[in-house]
Amino acid sequence: MTNNFKYTLDNKRYHTWNYHLQQKFGGKVFKVSLNAGFTCPNIDGSKGVGGCIYCSESGSGDFAGNPKEDILLQFEEVRKRMHEKWPRAKYIPYFQAHTNTYAPVDVLREKFEPVLNQPDVVGISIATRADALEDDVVDYLEALSKRTYLVVELGLQSVFDKTGELINRCHTYEDFLVGYNKLKERGINICVHLIMGLPGETHEMMTESVRKTAELKPHAIKLHLLHVLKNTRLADMYARGEFKALTREEYVDITVDALELIPEDIIIQRLTGDGARDSLIAPLWSLKKFCVLNEIDKEMVRRNCYQGCRANR
Repeated sequence: MTNNFKYTLDNKRYHTWNYHLQQKFGGKVFKVSLNAGFTCPNIDGSKGVGGCIYCSESGSGDFAGNPKEDILLQFEEVRKRMHEKWPRAKYIPYFQAHTNTYAPVDVLREKFEPVLNQPDVVGISIATRADALEDDVVDYLEALSKRTYLVVELGLQSVFDKTGELINRCHTYEDFLVGYNKLKERGINICVHLIMGLPGETHEMMTESVRKTAELKPHAIKLHLLHVLKNTRLADMYARGEFKALTREEYVDITVDALELIPEDIIIQRLTGDGARDSLIAPLWSLKKFCVLNEIDKEMVRRNCYQGCRANR
């Protein structure tokens, strides 16, 4: 069966991040994950304590650098490792761990500017929360977006406030929309993160989160599988039998349904996440990442569907 989907270089049926970067920069580009040592408003007590129930101590930065090290040292260490696989690649520093706009602008400049000045850096990705976007921070992000390829990655996870309360997100969907629109109005590229498999959520709730997110027309979307990690409140809930992790078959089905709802011009940055092998409790099948991606591909072929085939219906 011929695949005529245009936003791919490797026969996928969705708009791949690799395709976008290759088209924009003319070659391989990879992210260099960094940990700038920030915290979050639901950790430091300003809105809550303990962070989201699924977050490890690294704040979703398990594969980022060591926050005790200088940013440039972190950048060089990760760059070297990745460079062995892609020797001619360019780089996008990715400030991944915790909330990377939750600090005064002077501190943000101190963290971001050094890596932007490194050779072959073509942009910057900044992971944050929509409720951590003060006006002067947005001013700085707008200025950055005019100098380089900036993507602000906003964690939403779910559009349902009852889920947000359960996972200790400490902001509502309306709060998210306020921050999202601040960035959108300035023409800043936004990638929205959603998590599939959160406790209490049905298949229909997960796809509704995807549908509502797609209607916002972000630059990109990341779909994550919920990982149960050691030493988290989520792990305690899992041990008590309060929810079940998704099976691989369930995740593939939900993900393909989601892709059908997302317009084809929205970039899909990720379709599953990485859980650190030594801390992952469930689902263990997620460790075989390429197997999961292959199953998604096969299901799309089986359905003969493409990203966006059910959008706007």
